[in-house]
Amino acid sequence: MPTKEEVLEVLRQRVIDPELGINVVDLGLIYDVAVDEQRISVDMTLTVPGCPLAGTMLAEAEEALRSAFEGYDIEVNLVFDPPWSPERMSEEAKRALGYA
Repeated sequence: MPTKEEVLEVLRQRVIDPELGINVVDLGLIYDVAVDEQRISVDMTLTVPGCPLAGTMLAEAEEALRSAFEGYDIEVNLVFDPPWSPERMSEEAKRALGYA
């Protein structure tokens, strides 16, 4: 069974925000990861609710997880609670975007 850390690493390596060039994990867009024997469920947000890339980024996350963890049901949920803020970003992402 995959670990939460393995799921996050797949998302870190394979799902990059095309506008910012930073992965969704370091941007702080992944709120929760749950793994059980049959399913991987990820709660993901966006920097703004009206993001025009919402469908694309969710589909990329789902596809990355499906290809990495064959045989698991994959569920990527779009959530907005709590609202995203720059404080959620990794230090590396903050530096890259001029927040640190």
